[in-house]
Amino acid sequence: MRYLSAIVLAGVLAGVPVWLTAGAGGESPRKEKIQGYAEWKKGDLLVVDGQRVQAVATTRFKGRRIQHIREVPLGDEVEVRGVRDAAGIVIAESIEVKPNGSAMFEGEVRNATDQMEAQWLQAREVRQPGADGQLTSVGKLVESGPDVQRVQRVVNRLRPPYVSPDQIRVHVVDTKAWNAMAMGNGAVWVFTGLLRDLDDDELAIVVGHELAHYTHEHSRRGMRRAMWAQLLAVGVTAAAAETVDSRKTKEIIGIASLFSMLAWKNGYGRDLEDQADRVGMRYAYEGGFDVRKGPGVWQRVREKQGQESRLQNFFLSEHSLASVRQKNLEREIALNYATPARPRR
Repeated sequence: MRYLSAIVLAGVLAGVPVWLTAGAGGESPRKEKIQGYAEWKKGDLLVVDGQRVQAVATTRFKGRRIQHIREVPLGDEVEVRGVRDAAGIVIAESIEVKPNGSAMFEGEVRNATDQMEAQWLQAREVRQPGADGQLTSVGKLVESGPDVQRVQRVVNRLRPPYVSPDQIRVHVVDTKAWNAMAMGNGAVWVFTGLLRDLDDDELAIVVGHELAHYTHEHSRRGMRRAMWAQLLAVGVTAAAAETVDSRKTKEIIGIASLFSMLAWKNGYGRDLEDQADRVGMRYAYEGGFDVRKGPGVWQRVREKQGQESRLQNFFLSEHSLASVRQKNLEREIALNYATPARPRR
């Protein structure tokens, strides 16, 4: 755990722009940039970053040899530039599509979280380093029963179509804290404090947020920024940083383990957290949950924890303030969801 300090991580996780907001509610339209994955097709519409995208005759396709939006493979990386219309649909000027291959440090993050998951399962409890560096118990694992079944049902409805069921593993942790996390290897952890206080619609919005961290590879993206800072700090050149040899595997996995724990406690950076809010709301909507309850979740956070709270859970640290997230989700509902939920799958 000595490989990278929390201070260094906090610095390198500062925002990386994901999209540009555009005109709504009478504002003059502005160009938008949307980056994410192709997750649903709805006739001539493609859902990317939780947003509906439409191609027109003048739309330029880049990357793959694609001539129509229906040809975009689900799960591929997509970058869209365009303008949002009055119905909230982004009319694309250009759509760039790339296969979702294995990126830098993706394997290391997966290995690190595999190891962490295995340790927690063997101990039958979730553990984290305390202030003295010693591991302390967060809560015992709930291995079966109605709480586990409930979370599994919710996750199955949230999962986008290109993610197979065997990629996601559900774990429930017995503790009063409000918390949830999705690791970079597809392990989803939900605390019983959430299960006691939230109904299924609210739970789906929270767990959808966490699932988006996994599907959109936020662990790997944040880890890459953290690793760049660490490697450059010890004199590794930019070119060499892209080809770290196998002798560094142990050190890299150690950094990945630390990053995974800090990301759980402090978030992935404001822009990635805001993306998880947008995409998680789409997951909840497509799963048939009432997304109108999304802003209310953050109202409850404000009432429970206060505007400036920095607790160690999914809504903290580098996340936008609860009041800002509440407004962002209200905007998402106005732009993207004419009805509160799709029919239950």
